[in-house]
Amino acid sequence: MAGQEGRGGIPDLKHLPTGATRLLLEPELGHPVRIPVHLLRGERPGPRLLITAGVHGAEYASIAAANQLARLDPSQLSGTLAVLPVVNPPSFFARSIYLNPVDGQNLNRMFPGDPSGSFASRLAHWLGGWMSQADAYLDLHGGDLIEQLTPFALYPAGQPASAELAGAFGLPWMLADSGTTMSVAAASRLGLPAVLAEAGGNGLWPEAAVSALYQGTLRVMAKLGMWSGPALAVPTPPRQLSSFAWLRAEAAGFWHPAVQAGDQVEKGQTIGYLTDLLGEPVSQALSPEAGVVLFIVTSLAMNANDPLVGIGTGSR
Repeated sequence: MAGQEGRGGIPDLKHLPTGATRLLLEPELGHPVRIPVHLLRGERPGPRLLITAGVHGAEYASIAAANQLARLDPSQLSGTLAVLPVVNPPSFFARSIYLNPVDGQNLNRMFPGDPSGSFASRLAHWLGGWMSQADAYLDLHGGDLIEQLTPFALYPAGQPASAELAGAFGLPWMLADSGTTMSVAAASRLGLPAVLAEAGGNGLWPEAAVSALYQGTLRVMAKLGMWSGPALAVPTPPRQLSSFAWLRAEAAGFWHPAVQAGDQVEKGQTIGYLTDLLGEPVSQALSPEAGVVLFIVTSLAMNANDPLVGIGTGSR
């Protein structure tokens, strides 16, 4: 079916026509947006998989991978694939870091949302309507404009089905998360196995990062019995991490990182230092735990309480 424009109503995923349907939806969120939607239904029955990207609009590898997935051949699918590659258009077009420019909120801290709340809360609630029709959920992410990142997958803690899909995705690291306000937590409360997959960063979408998200999604689809294309083996079994330790800036100033994403660090190791605007030392940033650097901020500019680094600990 050719591309269409429409209002914000969520299509009934159980009764889609076979083939590809492409839409631009305009949900009522208190701020005008047009959200692209790609719906692919195979000729054979199977699960309904929801894929979102662009929750943070400058995580470009996730969006590029979602756009590739939206062009899969429906004849190779069993079931239905719903792909929303840019769910946060205001953030995408503003090249906004972390926060939504409409209301200053981080969309991935607003789930399950509120239909009467601010823009990001309404958008989270609208996305929950998509989740309610799905059998599984993948949320594609990456390092933001100022973040260097090594690929990893998060899944809701205590959810074996989600952990199984995270393992099938095949990124180098995987980590259970106990947060309650992220997209995958909202999906898990609806009974869906859910994975948040991260690759890329620094405003770039290199082929390796896009491919990691694209191929990981195909592996999950094969696991779900949805994909009849070429089998893709997991390159190396993911290593399980036990916790995610974040370190934030004590003050504003100039940030000088001393490690890179993917580095192994020891507890107490210097991972960078802050100076004031005259170049005088303000503080050293010391690793709170031993582990692997999953992301590190690369921006020279630093605000007080901004994230500096995220370290995955307890690998096995």
